Amino acid sequence: MNMIQKKVKETLWTKSFIMLMVGNLFVFMSFQMLIPTLPPYIKSLGATGFEIGLVTALFSIGAVLSRPFIGYLLEFKARKPLVLVGAVALLLITVIYPMSQVVVIFLCFRFIHGLAWGWSTTVNGTAAVDVIPKSRLGEGMGYYGLSITLGMIIAPSLGIFLYQVTTFSNLIYLSGVLGVIALVLLGIVNYQTPEVVRNAKREELKFSYIGSLVEKSSWYPSFITLVATFGYGAIVTFIVIFGEERGIEHIFLFYLLNAVMASVSRPFAGKWFDTHGPKGLVLFCMSLSFIGMWVLSFAHSDAMIAIAGALFGVGFGSLIPTLQSWTLSTTPDNRRGVANGMFFSSIDLGIGLSGLIFGVLAQFVETATLFQISSIFLLFAMWFVVVEGRKRNKKRGLTPAAIKY
Repeated sequence: MNMIQKKVKETLWTKSFIMLMVGNLFVFMSFQMLIPTLPPYIKSLGATGFEIGLVTALFSIGAVLSRPFIGYLLEFKARKPLVLVGAVALLLITVIYPMSQVVVIFLCFRFIHGLAWGWSTTVNGTAAVDVIPKSRLGEGMGYYGLSITLGMIIAPSLGIFLYQVTTFSNLIYLSGVLGVIALVLLGIVNYQTPEVVRNAKREELKFSYIGSLVEKSSWYPSFITLVATFGYGAIVTFIVIFGEERGIEHIFLFYLLNAVMASVSRPFAGKWFDTHGPKGLVLFCMSLSFIGMWVLSFAHSDAMIAIAGALFGVGFGSLIPTLQSWTLSTTPDNRRGVANGMFFSSIDLGIGLSGLIFGVLAQFVETATLFQISSIFLLFAMWFVVVEGRKRNKKRGLTPAAIKY
């Protein structure tokens, strides 16, 4: 009798997981193709540097404000209607952008867009965690995170290309088509609502804005995410303007190489997370992102832009899904919605504050200098990771020589 029992891997690639992942990819593509094009568009309307910064800041404020409410709903509501409401809201606000020819109206639309984005990203991410086996959470969220990363990388390059060769209205219409595809795919998913959520009674759950904004068990990796994305925010807001300043025609190569390298590296990063944990992986990814930022700041050619994009693809492309897996791996099932909302709020708050602050600073320094200054925040984030790791190992009684990340 063979006494050796092999551990059977739980199924990850179900129809629901695939549809949810691909649907989320189209959600991010629909949204992210607008990110690098909105600052130059509002600049063409006569916006100041401060108002350009508000394009990102107001959006982020809206996203952060909405997430505690959706995090609360996720404690007792089924997933499917919440996912579809978010997708529809994003689609509607996207298609009305061409109606804004006045800076103030445009900024109001941007704030409303942020409210819808906060809703959708929180619900979709929570739904993904629900359909992924716990034993494969790092791997599963790695692949799901790849849909986020690819959307953040492929779509901006597509948006930049279309912005340069066609009208802003046509760009919006294509974004709307992607939003419709996302809505259809997300409607096919067979969502899994955790038993603790199905059995929860609304009248027994008291809403607390702060309680639904912050999940105490996993706040630290979300804080690290905020610091890291603050460093990344300067690229999001100013990379197209940087390309115009330097006369670099193919700035989209940054996003293209980013997408390729993120696609290649992300699956390996997810498996590393499940086997070895997040700390060493996070430090490695941040180091590559830091180097990529400095390469970008010195770029005067397509080749340098491509190298910077490749470094960022491996680094930042793996960093965000890893930080999300780290956040969710320490969260109770019934608080996943809150934790997920907190994670995405950290991203939006980091990018939003970065856009606002560097938007003001852009009036006094070159864009390349902005990238160099913002890279310092990646070093801060690395320091916080090291400090957190040492504190936890100290509590377990490990000596400095025994500390592993």
